[in-house]
Amino acid sequence: MSMILFACVVRVRDGLPLSASTDFHLNQDFLECRKRLKALSLILAQYPDRGTATGRGFSIHFHSSGDITCMGICTSSCPTVMAFCFLEELQWKFSASYDSTSISLAIRPYAFLEFDNIIQKVKYHFNYTSCSQMKNRLEKIQEELKFHPPVLLKLEDTELMNGMINGHTEVHMGSAPTYRMQPVTPLGILSLVLNIMCGALNLIRGVHLAEYSFQEDHEGPGNVIAFLLSFLACIFQCYLYLFHGSSRKMKAFVLFFSICLCNIYLYGLRNIWQILFHIGVASLSSYQILTRQLMEKQPDIGV
Repeated sequence: MSMILFACVVRVRDGLPLSASTDFHLNQDFLECRKRLKALSLILAQYPDRGTATGRGFSIHFHSSGDITCMGICTSSCPTVMAFCFLEELQWKFSASYDSTSISLAIRPYAFLEFDNIIQKVKYHFNYTSCSQMKNRLEKIQEELKFHPPVLLKLEDTELMNGMINGHTEVHMGSAPTYRMQPVTPLGILSLVLNIMCGALNLIRGVHLAEYSFQEDHEGPGNVIAFLLSFLACIFQCYLYLFHGSSRKMKAFVLFFSICLCNIYLYGLRNIWQILFHIGVASLSSYQILTRQLMEKQPDIGV
């Protein structure tokens, strides 16, 4: 009989599910356990890197490392050391497959759908391999758990669940925000399109100028750098508009002034109308960045 029933990989900062195993368990207690796993995933950032929640014949184990947390639902008969050995193997394989940038930029749930098959294979391996064949690995995890035991939770602790549902939990939620950006507006889409166009023009002019300027024109390198800096500033403006981050206002002003300075420096290679166009697009993009704010998102505890 399988002891590891379900596994998933979520992002620590907001509980976004990145990948999960495909399971068809209709047991009501198991389905309830899935809902509680979902609720727990939203507040993982406040817990240590390992934890276990037990109750009603099932246990939820989680192991956090870097940007991700691997979570699993096991039967109560599954040894804790085996569960964490499984989660560590899952974490290692996921980290080897995806870098932190792709993880942080993921927007939609289950963005790494192709990893589901790997979860299934690892789960099958641990369910149908005897402990004697994994003796060395289990002993290593056992030693780690002895010095750093997992935090223990109770699934029957309704205070956690009611607090999550009703929004009055005493747990500090700042480390696991339940917010999202406001929807993209038509004017915002226009600013993205114009910014991408300006960035492409800067890149093309910069690369073309670099082909002969470094050898024939002493002023060429400065112009090339100005074009390429403008290109990078346009790209980062698009990023700032689409994704929320710290020091958003300051970054928007720095990028805007960088584009202005680069275009002023390029006066002669560009006429006054071209410069005004690029600065106008940068102004529109900066305005869109500063006016697109966070909006509160109610936590979804369903599965």
